[in-house]
Amino acid sequence: MGSEAAVKARFKGQSAMGKARLETEVLHFRGGDLKLSIPFKQMSKVAAQDGSLAVTFPGGTASFDLGAAAYKWAEKIRNPPSRLQKLGVKSTWIVSAVGVTDAPFLKELKPAVARLSIGRLLKDSDAIFFGVEKEAELARLDKMKGSLTPSGAIWIIRPKGRPEMSERATMAAGKSAGLVDVKVVAFSATHTAEKFVIPLHSRPSR
Repeated sequence: MGSEAAVKARFKGQSAMGKARLETEVLHFRGGDLKLSIPFKQMSKVAAQDGSLAVTFPGGTASFDLGAAAYKWAEKIRNPPSRLQKLGVKSTWIVSAVGVTDAPFLKELKPAVARLSIGRLLKDSDAIFFGVEKEAELARLDKMKGSLTPSGAIWIIRPKGRPEMSERATMAAGKSAGLVDVKVVAFSATHTAEKFVIPLHSRPSR
């Protein structure tokens, strides 16, 4: 999602001007002494009225003056995108999955695309899902790039909270392979997915 707005927030008698950000699964607010991070799954009530978004969770009820955007934010919270929607998966895609151990994801993915290869790279892949556990595995990116369509993407799926497998490591490896990062999504409770593509000026014409 990545929606962001400067708003006035109210919570437990406090009010503050700050920045609200709607992520894929969490609503964040930072302003003055008021800081909130409210996961969607903890929200028991979501309401939008007169330009204000109110969310109730175990800690209480917080409201955010969003104007016309309040209704859009409420809808996004009530109906968050599926994992495949977050990844932009299309039914026409040829997809390769290498090193991906998330069996439920592979089960979701198979009927959603035209062709899926697990464990082997397909030529002209629209997307390559690359599961990594160790930094050394990132050295395969340069070779993988050759299996993409010019507009294709490599999604690096890495564990969260692992210093040895950090965002910095994936960014450096992507840059070394001639790729640019364009998006990050929460892949699961334990993993993050980062999207890398071939820069426009480097894409071969076909």
